[in-house]
Amino acid sequence: MGLDSNFLEEIVNFRKQLHSFPELSGNEKNTSNSVALILAKTKPSELIRNIGGYGIAAIYDSGKTGPTILFRADLDALPIQESNAFAYRSKNDGIAHLCGHDGHSAILVGMAKVLDKERPKKGRVVLLFQPAEETGQGAKKVINDKLFLKIMPDFVFALHNLPGFEKGSVCIKDGSFASASTGVIIQLKGLSSHAAHPEDGKNPDLLLADLIIQLNEINNNKNLVKDFALLTVIHARLGEQAFGTSPGNAVLMATIRASRNEDMLRIREQIEKTVEQNSNAFKIKYAISYTEEFPATINNAKCTEIIMKAALANSIPLKTLASPFRWSEDFGHFTQSYNAALFGIGSGIGHPQLHNEHYDFPDEIIEPAILIYKGILKELGVL
Repeated sequence: MGLDSNFLEEIVNFRKQLHSFPELSGNEKNTSNSVALILAKTKPSELIRNIGGYGIAAIYDSGKTGPTILFRADLDALPIQESNAFAYRSKNDGIAHLCGHDGHSAILVGMAKVLDKERPKKGRVVLLFQPAEETGQGAKKVINDKLFLKIMPDFVFALHNLPGFEKGSVCIKDGSFASASTGVIIQLKGLSSHAAHPEDGKNPDLLLADLIIQLNEINNNKNLVKDFALLTVIHARLGEQAFGTSPGNAVLMATIRASRNEDMLRIREQIEKTVEQNSNAFKIKYAISYTEEFPATINNAKCTEIIMKAALANSIPLKTLASPFRWSEDFGHFTQSYNAALFGIGSGIGHPQLHNEHYDFPDEIIEPAILIYKGILKELGVL
């Protein structure tokens, strides 16, 4: 059974409102306020504000014994200039909803409206609007917030729209669904000198060159990891544009990805070993740090089965993936701690890719997404 057209129109209009006023990770104050205003109208049993930052959790409690089911959406946008020309394009220069978080949030607002009319028969339903997904910090901050002790879910579900897949189809995989990733920053400290006398200093140029080559060789080491892994050098800098100076400092940055958390640890250990050995050989000091750390999203088998049953019950096309995605999602923090699963919903075969300046969330997938979430609650006997 489909959803009422007037109901869907309200959700689409709200999605476009969010799209017009995007905010970056950790700065989602106005977005959070807009969501909270509409959630309050659905009469949740409790509305928790400022969880993990500007996060919001709306709790719908049946008052009867049963599981706590949490659905999560993300609030933040990207630091990219949007190229779309439609009326609801971003009004905030250099910031845009080009990953579809406006759509994800609108879907959960739709679920709030559903729960306003159809209260849970048992247990609790929690709608979590999470900040700072793009930086990998939001989920961890939410889970570690003492306010989360009020929630403590039995099951956690989330979705992400997926360009390149049939519009409205559900994409699912048991086990590893999205890869772990982290940024690594390697700082090299030698000694600067006059360019006419480089022998008086310690120029880290050859060390930097060696590290770029040797770190890329990690991609060819088939004995290091068991499944997919990838290291991508994304930045390198040696000194400054000063022709009279032999530089003493350099920095190298890379992104590491792996479908298994265990493989991520092995790669990090190999990087640290490689940097240590080479730096010592050149007698140059070094420092290694990590940033934007995302654990792998490892789907729970029972949660995956529930999603599949919900899709079949609503006659929604289902695609079982053969391998995990290379991109990362901080939902992995939920899968580490709870019975949880992330699934994809197709945005269309030819749809612009995520983080593309021409991307816009396809409103046609709001309805099947809400139907899947309702179906999950029905499978668990909550609706």
